[in-house]
Amino acid sequence: MNIGEAAAASGVSAKMIRYYESIGLIANVSRTEAGYRVYSDNDVYTLRFIRRARDLGFSVDQMTDLLALWSDRSRASADVKRIAMEHVAELEQKMKELRDMSKTLRHLAEHCHGDDRPQCPIIENLSNGFQAGNIKSPRHPKPSGDTARNRQAF
Repeated sequence: MNIGEAAAASGVSAKMIRYYESIGLIANVSRTEAGYRVYSDNDVYTLRFIRRARDLGFSVDQMTDLLALWSDRSRASADVKRIAMEHVAELEQKMKELRDMSKTLRHLAEHCHGDDRPQCPIIENLSNGFQAGNIKSPRHPKPSGDTARNRQAF
């Protein structure tokens, strides 16, 4: 089957199939005399495996390891489990970071009046990030009573 058919059968776009081939995640497939790629059923199974691994958030390096283990009939399931559990730990860390970001933004938004005044704890918090290290906050004009003029300055 051609790349379009393989893409449809596997759920992996033709662009991603070409990318996976270029980085060596999947082997180069045979080609016709005209240079068109020809995919087998086994190639589609591999692409489905990759699609499912991507859906679960595995990195390319992790997928490479998983593909090697998948094709190794003498593999130890402990090796597969180790990769999966390392990924679970990464996902849980990301979830914690996202919860922390959400909590911070919620707190800042709750303390923002959300009216016509220029004072805003969200902006103040974001600009405080420039204070760290040697990065200096950019100079912005102080808001005055003429908000239209201040908006034009930005």
